[in-house]
Amino acid sequence: MEEKLPTGIKPYLDKLTLGVTRILETSPGVAEVTFVEKEPAERHTIISWEQKNSCILPEDLKNFYLMTDGFQMTWSVKTDDTPMPLGSMVINSVSKLCRLGGSSMYTLPSAPTLADLEDDTDEEGNGDKPEKPHFDSRSLIFELDPCNGNGKVCLVYKHAEPVVSQDTEIWFLDRALYWHFLTKTFTAYYRLLITHLGLPQWQYAFTSYGVSPQAKQWFNMYKPITINTAHLSEEADSFVNKLDPNKVFKSKNKTPVLKKKQASQPPGSQKSHTSMTCAKTSSLAGNSSRK
Repeated sequence: MEEKLPTGIKPYLDKLTLGVTRILETSPGVAEVTFVEKEPAERHTIISWEQKNSCILPEDLKNFYLMTDGFQMTWSVKTDDTPMPLGSMVINSVSKLCRLGGSSMYTLPSAPTLADLEDDTDEEGNGDKPEKPHFDSRSLIFELDPCNGNGKVCLVYKHAEPVVSQDTEIWFLDRALYWHFLTKTFTAYYRLLITHLGLPQWQYAFTSYGVSPQAKQWFNMYKPITINTAHLSEEADSFVNKLDPNKVFKSKNKTPVLKKKQASQPPGSQKSHTSMTCAKTSSLAGNSSRK
């Protein structure tokens, strides 16, 4: 039997998304899984981009663009019968693969730029820590994913002087303009993007300070399809509420409230209370007769 594909997803696109649409559509509370199908990029468009930026795209990223000119998948969760956007997976098209930190012809000569943030005292990569990208002419940086305003995922050519090296890496630039290494290749990053389901702030799981408490709640409800789940360990996140999505998105049925009746006093206690009352009455009567 031929297996049905998600609505609007062609067979090769289903392979491109690694079947993540099936996983999302069967997850509790998930609604409106949307995949924007894009045409393949023209080869001359890629060549034009390379000539304009004086660098050659990595082979895996170039092949990706020859299949689809960019990538966009979003999904929502239904709360109180209202869909709320949650997951977002984006890779910019060739035309939106813009350089970050490059000087613009429309800016004033004395206007501040990202290159002004460079410090000669910055620590270079040593040991297990790779050398960080530079905002000045030493590196070429291009934006792959705007991350919904939570930072930027960038394709980085770290050695651009005197000649641009073809070695590229994928880095995450957070909102405080600190760099965090993600992967060596675009293919490895693409797998991370898919396996983390596009959850909010998932890139911060690869930083020293991790994701926000609110994002951790979503991580616990929709755990990423990844082997490394150290950031979800119970010891580190014992303060996070453990929510069961099956219960959260379950239809609310009002159950009748049962009023508790006051427990009646046992007959033994009633008899003792009656005998004590009679004894008090007789004693009072005796006192009055003596008078």
